Amino acid sequence: MSYYFTKTVNDNFDQAIEKVTEELKKEDFGILTEIDVKETFKKKLDKNFRKYRILGACNPNMAFEAIQAESRIGTMLPCNVIVQETEDGKVEVSAVDPVASMQAVKNDSLAATAKQVREKLQKVIENLN
Repeated sequence: MSYYFTKTVNDNFDQAIEKVTEELKKEDFGILTEIDVKETFKKKLDKNFRKYRILGACNPNMAFEAIQAESRIGTMLPCNVIVQETEDGKVEVSAVDPVASMQAVKNDSLAATAKQVREKLQKVIENLN
């Protein structure tokens, strides 16, 4: 089982960020964190890196259900979505598969919530061009 869903899109990097954010909103996700990996590597390590952004997405209702079922599940939140420029100049969007992540947690009551989040994130990826 893969731990992510991915799709190469026809947009440039900035357009892909905008479209991913819009699609996440349609599925009731907000962006809690945004990490510009390229900028961080340059600033902290003085290393050049390709465009790579980590979006920490959260659906508050799903997060509430998950935390109610497992108080320490916050260590695995938010759901990360990455937008990256590949070596051949294309733009790829990937999202974590929460069902795969939850296999490490021995709590059967999380399965239904993880499945719902998976369906929403898959829909986000599928709706990108």
